[in-house]
Amino acid sequence: MTSPDSTSINRVLVTGAAGYIGSHAALRLTEAGCEVTGYDDLSRGHRGAIMAIEQAARTASGSFSFIEGSISDRAGLAKILREREIDVVMHFAAFAYVGESVDIPLRYYDNNTGGACRLLEAVQDAGVQRLVFSSTCATYGEPPADRIPIAEDCPQSPINPYGHSKLMVERMLQDQVAAMQSAGQPFAAAALRYFNVAGSDPQGRVGEDHRPETHLIPICLEVAAGRREALTIFGEDYATPDGTCIRDYVHVLDLVDAHIEVMRALQPGELRRYNIGLGHGWSVREVLESCRRVTGREITARQGPRRAGDPPELFADAGRISRELGWEPKFTDLDETVSTAWKWMQANPQGYGEL
Repeated sequence: MTSPDSTSINRVLVTGAAGYIGSHAALRLTEAGCEVTGYDDLSRGHRGAIMAIEQAARTASGSFSFIEGSISDRAGLAKILREREIDVVMHFAAFAYVGESVDIPLRYYDNNTGGACRLLEAVQDAGVQRLVFSSTCATYGEPPADRIPIAEDCPQSPINPYGHSKLMVERMLQDQVAAMQSAGQPFAAAALRYFNVAGSDPQGRVGEDHRPETHLIPICLEVAAGRREALTIFGEDYATPDGTCIRDYVHVLDLVDAHIEVMRALQPGELRRYNIGLGHGWSVREVLESCRRVTGREITARQGPRRAGDPPELFADAGRISRELGWEPKFTDLDETVSTAWKWMQANPQGYGEL
């Protein structure tokens, strides 16, 4: 990773800084010498993550401070952006449970889409010229087999409100970049569509702590740690080598480094879109075996029915960001990624422990 240019892009606002990816981004940026302002309403994030970043910042080359607030607070955000002379916003704050989005879609559109609109208004009010948006591969929906690996030109057809709420933000960014360019006020934005994020800070300072947990690797590790009875494998009759679904798992630090590379590369008037992933995948059973190897423990697995909307394979074509920015994932060994997640879980058996 190359460090952000301290003379031109040094002051960063990270929304969702108390969440899984946002906390790793805030930590990484602080260690890279940036002046980082973390922003989160703590409705789903963790104060413990903020405390961990604050502690790490004491010996880092950059600085970190935290403000509790909502991304829907246009006036409050604009005030922060102006007073702190923010150079770039990294926007991670969002609700991110697919199933929940089906049950309460309006909350997802209000928070993810409406919140991003208020944030963009605050960005415009304050004259901030760059924003990097945390999007998702869920905007692609269920691509046909001949479009996998998935490239950025794959049609975006979400199949749930979560994916739709993120795609709407991408459309807003596109329109806002064009409008600001026409008004002679260049604004640059990027949307990073990433696949399955995994792992934790290798030093175990921040990690993954969702309530409830729905991601495969931490669920496997919860079984290994005795916090969960068994893993349910949803479908073992797919057209894959071992019959289980194959997914692309990118380490959270590789993902964060991609955000930083994009942040540094953005030029006035640009809109960039990148997929972030390894370009290949591992099956559910391969992930399970990796977790067994790393932990040295038996992990009970049970067979369950297929889930609606689960394609046999999903993985990224991340060639564009590699060609244009030179980004390459460093965590390419699944056991290494799992090891960082296990280290966090062993050090924090109850997660951040606030709930």
